[in-house]
Amino acid sequence: MSHALVLNLEMRDFSSWGMKLFWLLLFSISIAALLIFYILQVNFLTEETYVLRVSEERTNQLSGENETLKVDFAKLNSLTHIENYLLTQNFEKVSQVRYIRILESSVATSR
Repeated sequence: MSHALVLNLEMRDFSSWGMKLFWLLLFSISIAALLIFYILQVNFLTEETYVLRVSEERTNQLSGENETLKVDFAKLNSLTHIENYLLTQNFEKVSQVRYIRILESSVATSR
């Protein structure tokens, strides 16, 4: 009987020690998982912030280029530029315009 009592006492101590170890491991694993999740979230947030900053810089750059292109377009479509273009293409200035008069009797009509 004394052997059974000692054996029962040892099992109860192991069970209590095992439960403490189980809860300690569970708590440690939970803390580690939360820490890893936190690190991943901070990494994701940092990456998204970087992408947002690069996108904003690109947007600002394209806006500046757009303004430059608007000014260039206005310059290219100016009347003096068109006159210069026409002169380089061997067009001549018209001095007198003559219109063709068509008599009503000579116009064909549909029936």
